[in-house]
Amino acid sequence: MIVLATLAREYGQGSRVTVIDVGAPLGADAAAAWLRGAGEAELDEGLAVLNAALYAYRIACADPLLASLERRQALAARVGYGAGEEVADGRWSDARELPWEPPRRRRRRVLTPDGRLAAMLTGRERALVCEELALRARHDLDAGRARLASLQVVVALDAAIAELSGDPAAPALAQRVAELRTHREAVGAAAQAALAVPLGADAAAAVEAALGRIEAALRARAAARR
Repeated sequence: MIVLATLAREYGQGSRVTVIDVGAPLGADAAAAWLRGAGEAELDEGLAVLNAALYAYRIACADPLLASLERRQALAARVGYGAGEEVADGRWSDARELPWEPPRRRRRRVLTPDGRLAAMLTGRERALVCEELALRARHDLDAGRARLASLQVVVALDAAIAELSGDPAAPALAQRVAELRTHREAVGAAAQAALAVPLGADAAAAVEAALGRIEAALRARAAARR
């Protein structure tokens, strides 16, 4: 028996992806017991494998528009198990679908993006360069690509210092900007190191810390502009 996770998402006419765990075979009773306890954690593992493959494919094909997939994008998500020939053909011995349940958020936090989106679409507000860079860095860091994240963060940090210093909300952000400046040396060293070697634990922690403070400063800016 082989355990597996499937994600389905529509690309034009639609496509299905199956991620198969080719570990030690399970007997029928063990496979059934696994399925009873399997859920989002197992699905997350399958999604991580899929995104790693998509990342490699994006680089190999030089396709900048090929993006990673998120759990919420799945039209259907299932976990199950089956024999080798079954799963190779996209079939199962047994499986169950996992319904998507969006995380609950407070109403205030749900409404805020809508208000800012309207302001940006009508030209009343512009996106900051550091916001996009911070989002890219967060994506890389969460995906385990610390070297890429460090190079994103050093530029995001410089952009954040420059943009927030000249922002209309700058007086309320002075302390935040001063704090960002204290991270510049460590992040710069991490980015320089990342050009040659994988990041060590201390350098990765410095990148994580700096990114967290950029994100905090951007949240403070949003609060100050309400």
